[in-house]
Amino acid sequence: MRGFLPNWLKFPLLGTILLGVPAQAEDVDFSRDLRPLFERYCSECHGAEKQRGGLRLDQPSGLTAGGDSGTLFSRGQPADSLLLKVLTAAEGVSVMPPEGKPRPNEAERRLIEDWIVQGAKLPEGTGGKGGATAAPTHWSFLPVRRVAPPAVNDTFRARNPVDAFVVSRLESEGLIPSPEADRVTLIRRLSLDLLGLPPTPAEVQEFVQDTRPNAYDLLVDRLLQSPHLGERWGRHWLDNARYADSNGFTRDTARSIWMYREWVIEAINRDLPFDQFTVEQIAGDMLPNATRAQKVATGFHRNTLVNEEGGTDPEQFRVESIVDRVNTTGLVFLGLTVGCAQCHEHKYDPITQREYYQLYAFLNNADEPRLEAPSAEQVARGDLEKRVALQRQIAELEAKFASKKVEFEGAIEAWEKSFPDAERPKLPMEVLNALNLSPVMRSEQNKKDLANYYRKLPEAQQKFPELAEIVNLSGQIPQFVTTLVMQERAEPRSTHIHIRGDFLRHGAEVRPGIPAALPPLALQSDHPNRLDLARWLVDTRNPLTPRVTINRVWQKLFGRGIVETENDFGTQGTPPTHPELLDWLAAEFMQPTQSTASPGPDGSLAPEIPWSLKRMLKLLVTSATYRQSSHWRPELAEVDPANKLYARQNRLRLEAEAIRDSALVASGLLSRKIGGPSVNPPQPEGVFEFTQDKKPWNTATGPERYRRGMYTYLWRSSLYPAMAVFDFPDANITCTRRNRSNTPLQSLTLANDQQFVEFAQGLARRVLTEGPTDDSSRLRQLFRLCLAREPGPVELQRLSDLLTQQRQGFAGQPEEAKQLTSPEFATDVPATEFATWTSIARVLINLDEFITRE
Repeated sequence: MRGFLPNWLKFPLLGTILLGVPAQAEDVDFSRDLRPLFERYCSECHGAEKQRGGLRLDQPSGLTAGGDSGTLFSRGQPADSLLLKVLTAAEGVSVMPPEGKPRPNEAERRLIEDWIVQGAKLPEGTGGKGGATAAPTHWSFLPVRRVAPPAVNDTFRARNPVDAFVVSRLESEGLIPSPEADRVTLIRRLSLDLLGLPPTPAEVQEFVQDTRPNAYDLLVDRLLQSPHLGERWGRHWLDNARYADSNGFTRDTARSIWMYREWVIEAINRDLPFDQFTVEQIAGDMLPNATRAQKVATGFHRNTLVNEEGGTDPEQFRVESIVDRVNTTGLVFLGLTVGCAQCHEHKYDPITQREYYQLYAFLNNADEPRLEAPSAEQVARGDLEKRVALQRQIAELEAKFASKKVEFEGAIEAWEKSFPDAERPKLPMEVLNALNLSPVMRSEQNKKDLANYYRKLPEAQQKFPELAEIVNLSGQIPQFVTTLVMQERAEPRSTHIHIRGDFLRHGAEVRPGIPAALPPLALQSDHPNRLDLARWLVDTRNPLTPRVTINRVWQKLFGRGIVETENDFGTQGTPPTHPELLDWLAAEFMQPTQSTASPGPDGSLAPEIPWSLKRMLKLLVTSATYRQSSHWRPELAEVDPANKLYARQNRLRLEAEAIRDSALVASGLLSRKIGGPSVNPPQPEGVFEFTQDKKPWNTATGPERYRRGMYTYLWRSSLYPAMAVFDFPDANITCTRRNRSNTPLQSLTLANDQQFVEFAQGLARRVLTEGPTDDSSRLRQLFRLCLAREPGPVELQRLSDLLTQQRQGFAGQPEEAKQLTSPEFATDVPATEFATWTSIARVLINLDEFITRE
């Protein structure tokens, strides 16, 4: 028995547990005592293969680095150590390991506690974050690789390298491309795709009769130089930018940001290279000697929603705006669902929660001011100096008036009580909204709205004479257009991981950084900022931005991307149908080769501009693949029913704005003005009945009534109905691909909506007052105006029959005929004849072919 010791004496910790008496714990050795515990209980989620919460516990360095929730231990202070808190289910933390998993027993927890008390000693030479990130293997994270276009047997159908990839794939499947579409179809397709507008009959005729071998190329060049290109492709980009003219949420008040829309249009028209286009939108304010236009460009990330409800937490919604900016940046430029990592590790893609908040940190250091943009005329006449002088006078008067604050508030209260309920609906929207709230529920903005309205009333100015003068001076202050921009802070904010995505629960502090699965920042810095992020997005080593961007260009021209899940290039997305073509296009987008250069006027090949959208558009639309007929081919039904191999073109329903714009062009009513503030074309009564605040909608008259659809004022809480029915996005989040639905409401809108009835009236007036005078020729003209082509014999006969039927009907019902006439579209023809042709025009506008790009 000599030398024998009971176990509880050999192991003091165990003796303490069993006898309940204090004992001096032996030194705890990490490798001997703790590593087995972490491997047993923690390695499934925090080991070599998986590091949830950014935490790795199978190596000493992982414990030192901690995880997304912060450091794991405070040496010598077990009560303050997160490691023990999660093991003991302390208040405010989630117990670990989770329910249903084996957990350390009391003795094992005490072992960890003693280790911390003893100073949490680790093997020498350990430190930093444990484990190395494995090299990415998913196709989209690999470098862009330029593959030589393959050789094909059918060289006639391979006009450029794009066709070589497509035809090669078709040949491997035993298929051949479709023949080229006829010229009428080609010019209508090209015009709608590039400009969002149909061609005029004169333009169609000119192209059809052009016998030059390069007639199509010349047409492409002409359309690419049109200022309407910026409108069409700018509208696509505004979907990405979640552009709207209001702030969102239930109040959804108006905002002024149309100058950003104008910047987008202008940038595309001058073919601003996409890398610069990106940098200016993400961080234009941070460029050296930034111009006003570059600051306006930062409106890209000011399109986030703003909550102006009473009682909201400003910090909560500031955080939500930054979260939206991170997620939008990920979707628009990287094609990744980075937002999935806001609350936890991304389940499928190599993005940790820590890395999510490293991206967040780039965007967390900007203020959100308004930028004033006085016109050149205002600057020349001294409006800036005049405003300063008037503001100084008003400030002096306001300082004197402040002594009457209590009396003034009492006067407002008395006025409110005496104001007749029947007159309330006549008040301005913001005043009515304030009055509809009880005084205790009114926000500071509500109170300000009431005070500003009362100040302008004669009774207020009679009671407080100081106000006559203040109101008068205020009315003389020059007003400048403003727009929303970003501006980097002098003192950066600290950024923490938000535990479970809760902005009130701060985890570990993080610095701006890039996901480890992607190339690092070009310039390593102790303080990387938003400009570094912008430049990284378009770094030629970044494989995602060029692939994602060119894939969306392809999507617009062919109806589907080479990667169909254009908003998910991660592991859950669909792989590219033509991976070599996608990479060739991405490489060509960034670094063009001379082989795709277009001859100049003297026949020489000019150097091509990297990141040029116009150059890539020309490359794609001049390909034989794009120029194919869209006619259905029965032999493709089983082999390629979804046309993923592009053995023909795709037939696409037009987008909402293009449908309205096509009707405007056909009717001859379109205003071709570029840019400017948003406008209010006619819309049905009662649109705002279901919104919290009634919105102002002063229906435009004259040319503003007939602006392109992209200029229609966009309220987030009540989309313009005639565009919403054609799948216009809601603008609350980024939209990288619009839906295309087919509903009866669309036909009803085209037939009966007030604006489309006006378009039909304009079209009828055009047919009755321009060109031919006989019925048959007028019907042919109507067909050309709406569909660009001549009607077939059967179509012409059916229209003639309908014309006769409508004439007879209106002849017997002259009062109904008057309902289809308007002083705005007066002609010398009788009302019955005008109504007859308006009915025919309504039929043409309602055709499937009218709203379809063949």
